[in-house]
Amino acid sequence: MIVRPVFSLPDQQDAQLKRAIRLEWWSIFFLLTIAVVMFMATGNSQAMRAAFIEDLISLVPPLSFLVANRIRKTPPSVEYPYGRNRATLLAFLAAAVAVSIVGLFILYEGISTLIKQDHPTIGHFYFLEQQWGVWAGWIMIVALTYSIIPPFILGRKKLPLAKDLHESTLYADAAMNKADWLTAGAAILGVLGIGLGIWWADAAAATIIGLDVLKDGFSNVKRAMQDLMDHRPADIATGKPLNLEQTVRDALLQRTEVDELAIRLRQEGRMIAGEVFILLHTETNVAEQIEQLNAHALSLDWRLHDLVMMPVTQAKMKALHQP
Repeated sequence: MIVRPVFSLPDQQDAQLKRAIRLEWWSIFFLLTIAVVMFMATGNSQAMRAAFIEDLISLVPPLSFLVANRIRKTPPSVEYPYGRNRATLLAFLAAAVAVSIVGLFILYEGISTLIKQDHPTIGHFYFLEQQWGVWAGWIMIVALTYSIIPPFILGRKKLPLAKDLHESTLYADAAMNKADWLTAGAAILGVLGIGLGIWWADAAAATIIGLDVLKDGFSNVKRAMQDLMDHRPADIATGKPLNLEQTVRDALLQRTEVDELAIRLRQEGRMIAGEVFILLHTETNVAEQIEQLNAHALSLDWRLHDLVMMPVTQAKMKALHQP
C-alpha cells in the first residue's frame, strides 16, 4: 500500500495559517469573556438568553478548526493513505448541524412566546445577591454592545486569511463573527422594547436571532457537504468556479510534448487534486515526459496536489471528450 505525498503549504501560506490559528485562539478568549458578561446580565430577557446561547455556540467553529487542524497535520499512513485533509470539514459539518439545531430551538421559543403573549419584565440589576440602583436593561445593553466589538474586529481580520488559505471553515467562522452585530442589535431592540412596555419586542428579537442562527447553520451545512462531495474547485467567498482546470489545460497545451488532454479536478478542503489524461506527441520516454508535465502542472498553483497524470490513446481521448 502506497500513501499520498504529504501536502505542505508554501512559506507565505504557512505564515498566514499560523496567524489564523492565533486569531482563533483570541476568538475563543474573547467569546468566553463575552459569554461570562452575557450570563451575568441575562436577566428575564428572552432575546438576551438567545444572544447568550449564540455566543456559546460561536465557540464551536474556532474550536473545531483548531482541533481538526492538528488532526490534519498527521501524515498519510497505511490506514489513511490519502491523509486526514478533510478532518476540518467533518468537524465543521458536525458543528454546523449543532448550530442548526440550536437555531431551531431559539426560533421555537421566540414564536411560542409570541403565540402565548407572555409579558416579560426587567427590574433592577442584581449582582452578588444584592440589588443595585440601576435598571438591568442598561447593563444588558452594555453587555450586548461589548459582544459586538471583538467578533466584528476578529471576523474582519480572518476573512482575508480565509480567502488566501482557501479555507472554507475559517471563512464561514469569520463571516459569522462579522455578522454578529445583527444578533446583538436585535437583542438591544428587544430589551429597549420591554423598557417601553412593548411586550412582544423581546420575543420578536429572539425570533430574529433564531432565524439568523438557523441561516448560519444551514448555509454552513451546505458548504461542508459540498466540500465533502468532491465538488468542482470554487472560490470560497463567491462559490464561483476557480477555472483551475482551464489554467492547467492552457499551460500544458503550450508544451510541445502534448497534443491534447482531458482534466478533472476536485476540492479536498484547501487542497485540490484530480486526474489529467494526456495524448502525447511521441511515445518515447513516456515516463520522463509525464513526470516533467506533472511537475509543471503542480507549479501552477500552490493548492494543486497529487495530480494523477495518465497517457492515453487517440481513441481514449476521443471517448473522454464525449458528453
